[in-house]
Amino acid sequence: MPRWLPRVLKRVHQLATSGGLRFTYKAMREAAGLSLSPEDVREVLADLTTGDSIGRLASETTGEWMYVFKSQVGKQTVYIKIVLRDHCVVVSFHEDEGEDHEEDE
Repeated sequence: MPRWLPRVLKRVHQLATSGGLRFTYKAMREAAGLSLSPEDVREVLADLTTGDSIGRLASETTGEWMYVFKSQVGKQTVYIKIVLRDHCVVVSFHEDEGEDHEEDE
């Protein structure tokens, strides 16, 4: 397990349960396309585990770490990208389409 993962998950869980989430327009549109409300997304984030992590990658735009997870939601697997700032920004939230990403520990 990467050293950063427990700390990141703890922060994501705290922000998800305290209302510290922000969604990009793209992420909201993607979640709505899966018939998921913002509250549904909060629940998914609050329940993420180390087993859901598939790594992290640096944003090409900002250079910030984006933490990447895959989680089972009902009968579908969703792909989630998160950026942590003062709050948690959900950048992408959509059905898994087999994206490739580079992991950096």
